Amino acid sequence: MAKKLETDRRRNARIGPGAPCRVLVVDDSKMQRRILSAQLARSGYEVMEADSAEEALALCEQVEPDIVLSDWMMDGMSGVDFCRAFRQMKRAGYGYFILLTSKTEKNDVAEGLDSGADDFLAKPVNGAELRARLSAGERILRMEKELKDKNRLLHSAQEAIERDLSEARKLQQSLVKERHRSFGAAEVSLLLRPSGHVGGDLVGFFPINARRVGLYGIDVSGHGITSALMTARLAGYLSGSSPEQNIALFLTEYGIYDGRDPAELAAYLNQLVLDEMQTENYFTLIYADVDLISGEVAMVQAGHPHPVLQRADGNVEYLGDGGMPVGLLPGAEYETFRTVLAPGDRLFMVSDGVTEAAPTDGEMLGELGLARLMRRSARLRGASFLDAIYWDVESHAGGALTDDISAVFFEFHGAKTAVD
Repeated sequence: MAKKLETDRRRNARIGPGAPCRVLVVDDSKMQRRILSAQLARSGYEVMEADSAEEALALCEQVEPDIVLSDWMMDGMSGVDFCRAFRQMKRAGYGYFILLTSKTEKNDVAEGLDSGADDFLAKPVNGAELRARLSAGERILRMEKELKDKNRLLHSAQEAIERDLSEARKLQQSLVKERHRSFGAAEVSLLLRPSGHVGGDLVGFFPINARRVGLYGIDVSGHGITSALMTARLAGYLSGSSPEQNIALFLTEYGIYDGRDPAELAAYLNQLVLDEMQTENYFTLIYADVDLISGEVAMVQAGHPHPVLQRADGNVEYLGDGGMPVGLLPGAEYETFRTVLAPGDRLFMVSDGVTEAAPTDGEMLGELGLARLMRRSARLRGASFLDAIYWDVESHAGGALTDDISAVFFEFHGAKTAVD
C-alpha cells in the first residue's frame, strides 16, 4: 500500500503544472527512435526508448510512462498487440497511447481503437502535429488526475458519512430502550428495523398509571437523517422514563398521572408539530391506551395502517377508519375508537413498510397478506412472533425491503383472579 501511494505521489508530481511528462518511444528503427526522442527532449519531455514491444512491456513494469508512442509495424509483437497488453497492466493512473502508422484504412483505424489506442500519428511524423497530439494527451492525463483526486476526496467524505450514519443508527436504536416487557396480565414486544442506516419509524410504550399502558407507532414521511431527527424529537414527547415530559400524560388533582384521550393527543401533536417544528415532514401515528385489567382499548389512527386484532382462536380483525396524518394540515380532527381484548387476544400495530412490502414486479403484501402471515404464526409469542413476521415480509419482498419495518405487538393474558 505504501509503495502504491508513493507511486501515485511521484506520478501526480510529474503531470502537475510545469512538471515534465514521461514519454516512452517504441520503434524497432533506431533512426526513428532517435528523431522522435530528440524532438521530445527539445520540447521538455522526459524520454525513454525501447526497440521492441517486448522490451517496452518489461520497461513499463519498472517505470510507468505517462504517454506511449509506439510504431504499429514491428518485428515480433505488433504495436496493436502491445497496446492490448499495455491496457492489461496494473497502473497507478491512466496511460495515453499513440500509435504511429502509415495505415489510413478505416478498418485499420477501428482495429487500433479497439486495441485501446487513444490517438494516431501518420508517418513520417510532423513535429508540430506531434506536439499538438502530445498536448492533447497531457490535458486528458491532467483531467484524469483531477478526477482521481476528487474521487479520493469524495471517498474520504463518504467514509466519514458512513461512520456518522453508523453511529446515528446506534443512537436511533437506543431510542427504543426496552424491546419487551411483561405486565403480568399482558406483554408488549417491539420491532424496529430501518431499511437504511437510519429511518423515520419509531415504536414504544409507557405506563400511564398502575393499570393502563400507552402503545404507539410513528412513521415520519421520507427517509434518512431528517426523518431520523424528527423521530428523536417525537421520542422525547412520548418518553416513558420522564412522565412529566410526556405529552400523552397529565397530572390529576389527586397527584397521579392519567392519559389524554387518544384523539385529543393526536390533535395536540398535530398543532405542536406545525407550531414548533416548522418542517415539511409529517408523520402517521397509531396510539392505543390499554387497560391491563379490563382489556378495554381506546385508540386513534392518524394515517397509519389499520391496527390488527387477532383473537384467541386465530381469527383476524382490522380496526379503525384511517384518519389524517399528523403535522400535515392545521386543525385536523381525529377520532377515538374502542375495542375490548379478551384473554388470549393480541393487538398488532405495524408501519406501512409491512403492508406495502412488495417484490420488484409483484403485488404488495396488503392487509389480507398480513392476516395470512399472522394466522400462520398464531402459536408464536413475543419476539419469536415478530421475527417470523419480519422474515415472511422480507421473503414476500424478495429480500429487497425498501422501507423501514416497525411494529408493536401486545398480548393480553387477562387479569389474574383468586381462582387463577
